[in-house]
Amino acid sequence: MTDLWKKMTGDWQDSVNVLLGLWLVLSPWILQFQDSRLATANAVIIGAVIAVMSLAAVVSFRNWEEWAGMAVGAWLVVSPWVLGLTALTLATWNFVIVGALVFAMAGWSLYEHDAHHPA
Repeated sequence: MTDLWKKMTGDWQDSVNVLLGLWLVLSPWILQFQDSRLATANAVIIGAVIAVMSLAAVVSFRNWEEWAGMAVGAWLVVSPWVLGLTALTLATWNFVIVGALVFAMAGWSLYEHDAHHPA
């Protein structure tokens, strides 16, 4: 357990993304947009993907996981407009803010790993 704790605190950006993914999964019920099946599906599926990918990055870092995390974060930012969910103001802000944070954390983690382990 100590080794996992070191990885979680050393790669804190990925740990933050695990929490953001879990928040996203729960957010339709917390923010009360669970009546929209599309918004709920987007939150639950993408939140689970973020949590699993970020947890995998904590356990065993791979560059592609961070690039995928950035892509998923970008999807979240644009998803309210692509899926036609902008009328759901709380859901829209939730997706945009969480997406921007996921993108930033994945990019930051990638930058730090590249800076500490140059090719």
